[in-house]
Amino acid sequence: MAIARRQLVVLARWPAPGRCKRRLAASIGSSTRAAAVQRQLTDHTLAVAAQAAASCPAQLSLAVDGLGPGASRRWQQQLQASSGCPSLQLVPQGNGNLGCRMHGQLRRCFAAGAEQVVLIGTDLPGLEPGDLDQAFAQLNQASVVLGPALDGGYWLIGFNREGFLNGSRRLMSGITWGSDQVLQQSLKQAAQLALPVALLRQQSDLDTAASLRPWLRR
Repeated sequence: MAIARRQLVVLARWPAPGRCKRRLAASIGSSTRAAAVQRQLTDHTLAVAAQAAASCPAQLSLAVDGLGPGASRRWQQQLQASSGCPSLQLVPQGNGNLGCRMHGQLRRCFAAGAEQVVLIGTDLPGLEPGDLDQAFAQLNQASVVLGPALDGGYWLIGFNREGFLNGSRRLMSGITWGSDQVLQQSLKQAAQLALPVALLRQQSDLDTAASLRPWLRR
C-alpha cells in the first residue's frame, strides 16, 4: 500500500501554559508543569507514531490547536528533526467540538486519496508502535477501529474508506465528549449503522495527578 493511502494523524495542543492539559493543571496546581508534561507526551507520541508510520507505511501529520501559521512552520521544522520523520506535516486542527475537529481531519485525509485513516491524541505514555500497526491491520477487515480508554472514552479512532463514507459523521455526532460514556455511545452508534468495529487494548489517558504518578515513577 502506498504511503499516501494510509494516514496517521496526531491531534495535539501547543504545549504552552494555560493552553493545554487544563484538567491536569487543575489537578496538580501548575499550568507550567502541565505544559511541560504536554510537551513530553507530544514528543513521545510523535516518536512512536514516526516508527509506526515507517513500518506501515503511512503519512504522518500533526493536527495542532493554539498555534499560528508562522509558529507552526517553525515547530514543524523542529519536530521533523526530533521525531526522525522528515515528511511530518503540521496542519490546523480546525474548529468546533472534538467530533467536528476529528471528522474534519478524516475528511481532509480521505479527500486526499487515503484508504485508511487513524487518529490519536497525545495523552498516552504507554503508546507503542505495535498499537498503531495493529490499528491499520484491523482496518483491512473492520470499518472502524477504536482504542478503549480506562476513563470510558477512547484513545484512538480509525476508519477505512467504506466506514468513513457509510457513517463517520453520525458516529461522531450526539456524543457526550469528555464523559465516561464516549466509548459506549460510539459503539451504540456503530451498531445502529451496522459498521463492524475492532477494539484495541485498553489504555489510560494522562489527565490527572493520579494518572501522572505512575508515569513519573518510570
